[in-house]
Amino acid sequence: MNSTRVHAPLESSLACGDNEEYICPHHQRTRVQVVGYEPSGRGSALLLADGDADGDDIEHRPLESGDELAYSLGERHCAGTIGEAGHIACDRSSAPYCEFHTSTWVCARCTGTCLKDEMDCYEEHAVYIAAFAPDTFKVGVTRSWRLETRLCEQGADRAAHVHTVSNGKIAREIEAEIATWLVDRVRTGPKVAALASSVDEDAWDDVLAEFEVIERFAFDYEFEPVLESRPVRETIASGTVRGVKGRILVVEKGGTTYAVDMRDLVGYELEDGETERELQSSLGSFG
Repeated sequence: MNSTRVHAPLESSLACGDNEEYICPHHQRTRVQVVGYEPSGRGSALLLADGDADGDDIEHRPLESGDELAYSLGERHCAGTIGEAGHIACDRSSAPYCEFHTSTWVCARCTGTCLKDEMDCYEEHAVYIAAFAPDTFKVGVTRSWRLETRLCEQGADRAAHVHTVSNGKIAREIEAEIATWLVDRVRTGPKVAALASSVDEDAWDDVLAEFEVIERFAFDYEFEPVLESRPVRETIASGTVRGVKGRILVVEKGGTTYAVDMRDLVGYELEDGETERELQSSLGSFG
């Protein structure tokens, strides 16, 4: 389901969630594998496929607040690849992807000197600053038409569009310059640690004072109920969904709230029935 946008003169507030009711089409399959995921901003879903079949259609398992997940994790191996013909399975043991199915997007390493044989990024690009609670500020670039989606995919709490340029090369040059004093990537660990935190607004304003801001954004990931404490990081596919922020799935199970990096689920075969593995509990779950 697409994000909902509310327009404002300077700041946009976006809800990054909302999926329709889901009935799992895989309940009769004997071998279902997680072969990918959609982060917030692109529908918040696990991508499932028959682990044995080539050309298998991909099923989206939506992740909406209140949904119940009841899977245990089986074996993990390469998730294969997804192409025009559907999913192509791979039994190699490396996960989430083997050496034959690991792709690297060279543009992510670009600093203005094109790494391709021929430059092809001639679309209009936006340079943005994203804020991650409480006080991590990241510079990034994307094609202008997908700016809001890209920010929501990353789980940004706030953002500002600070430059519009004619192509990706110029955008990467500006990004590299700003990256001398702001980070250009944020790892999952700090994002999990700050799931129940708010942005330091004073620090955010200080950063933006260095730019001529074109537009500001605020994002609402609609956790239900609202997170009041830091979730426990785990790799599970069972529990009640509380929400998705970027690629972080938040579920509640046994009185404890868990944060799951969906990339850590890729490659696992799913088996019906909740996990029986002993999980770490938060102090609050003991009453």
